[in-house]
Amino acid sequence: MTDWMPACGPGDEVNVVFARGLSPDALTEGLRNLRREVLDEGAADGWAWAAHRMHDWESEDYEDADYPRLCADGTELVVFAMEPCSAKAFPPAFSYYRDGRLVLHFGFEDLGQRLGDNPDHLSPELLAAGLIGPASECDWKAEGHDCSDHADDDERRLVRTLATHFRLPAPPLSPEVTAR
Repeated sequence: MTDWMPACGPGDEVNVVFARGLSPDALTEGLRNLRREVLDEGAADGWAWAAHRMHDWESEDYEDADYPRLCADGTELVVFAMEPCSAKAFPPAFSYYRDGRLVLHFGFEDLGQRLGDNPDHLSPELLAAGLIGPASECDWKAEGHDCSDHADDDERRLVRTLATHFRLPAPPLSPEVTAR
């Protein structure tokens, strides 16, 4: 798994939610009302945050959490799905909600497939970090090149770009990606 979220380990189907405009208690209560078990929580730098189980296995609720219900006017949510399906080895995913609407969503494996009300919301930041655009092209045809050799660095650079843009705290992100 990734090293940018120390609280999560390999195979953990956990989401980490950052909320601005909600207290830590309101965030955890809201997640519990969505039947999501909160594993850890805190607040720092103007953000409340909570790590929670992605699904509620006991009630056979395998759907994504209904985050817009937590995100009333004036509230922002940043969500990292750490391992959307460990059995299928899906990569992490990112979502940004504001005022009850999905502004931006993408999987870490394909930044070219960004969805939401404003799929280009972070395009300047992603371009500047070399995560999209010409600088992001991998020379996968080069002899001896293995894209997996730089996948962890690419992922870390992506999380650092997101953490910097939203000014996300450590914990729960590692200090390595939140250093300003």
